[in-house]
Amino acid sequence: MDKATILIVDDIPDNIDVLRGILQSDYKIKAAVNGKQALIIANSPNKPDMILLDVMMPEMNGHEVCEQLKKNPVTACIPIMFVTAKDQVEDEEKGFELGAVDYISKPVSPPIVIARVKSQLALNNQKRELEVQVQKRTAELEDTRLEIIRRLGLAAEYKDNETGLHVIRMSWYSKFLAEALGANQEWIDLLFRSSPMHDIGKIGIADNILLKPGRLVGEEWQEMMRHSQYGAKIIGEHQHPLFKMAKEIALYHHEKWDGSGYPEGLSGNDIPLSARIVAIADVYDALTSERPYKKAWTEEKALSLIQEESGKHFDPSLTPLFLDCMPKVREIQSRYAEIDLSCTE
Repeated sequence: MDKATILIVDDIPDNIDVLRGILQSDYKIKAAVNGKQALIIANSPNKPDMILLDVMMPEMNGHEVCEQLKKNPVTACIPIMFVTAKDQVEDEEKGFELGAVDYISKPVSPPIVIARVKSQLALNNQKRELEVQVQKRTAELEDTRLEIIRRLGLAAEYKDNETGLHVIRMSWYSKFLAEALGANQEWIDLLFRSSPMHDIGKIGIADNILLKPGRLVGEEWQEMMRHSQYGAKIIGEHQHPLFKMAKEIALYHHEKWDGSGYPEGLSGNDIPLSARIVAIADVYDALTSERPYKKAWTEEKALSLIQEESGKHFDPSLTPLFLDCMPKVREIQSRYAEIDLSCTE
């Protein structure tokens, strides 16, 4: 196992030599004679595992060095132990307030230095291991949440007599369009992960309406339009950004730029951006996919309709960006193509 590295910071070389003599048999030692040097070493690729820091130094004292180290995310996790002749209670309190893990008074006792360095390094290693385990568990929970969302999206598609590939394709189209728009990565990821839930409300629509081969009329169409509100109710009130966006998309992805959509007749920028993006992705994939009640449209015909509806159904600033995404869209269409079950035994 590699030895841990200790950075000793003191403006008096003799004090550095004393600590070096105590610790060098068990640790790699680096040294700095002022705060500026200490900050440079601490920010280097080979960061120290612990810093023994003097308080009384010219130009930049130990408290100031500690404060800068703790403000910097690159160095904030390095444990700092003050080694100083200042042993007043208020000095110790200030050190701990700044984030130090321990305080050793000069002149130092070798057994105390050895014991405390060993103890604090062990505690820090345990802390890092715990953080790794927490991150791993958090990632597992996030993966589980995402899988549940994806499965619910697939459930809605199967109820609608589709294969489930629609939600995969349209979520990719949505992602490409958000990237073309220049959205930040966190928002793009949320959109990609939540968009499969856009039609979850179809679970609440009766089969005689949802699966009707002919045109819906009267109350049938009114009930079908309610799927957006059913979807919002199914997702419910949740403060997690993923569920908030999923609800937003489910409720508003059938709104239209000119205000003629549903359920609230929103128009223009009053329609959430996530829903405006999903509207294009959803319609394009629906048009270019074969269904029991229709043949698949050609890419040319589908894009022609998207352009015709720009400024009416769709956000006019998004339609040209979607056209730019077509090379990526074609790749996803090929990767997640529907299987023609009529050709199988």
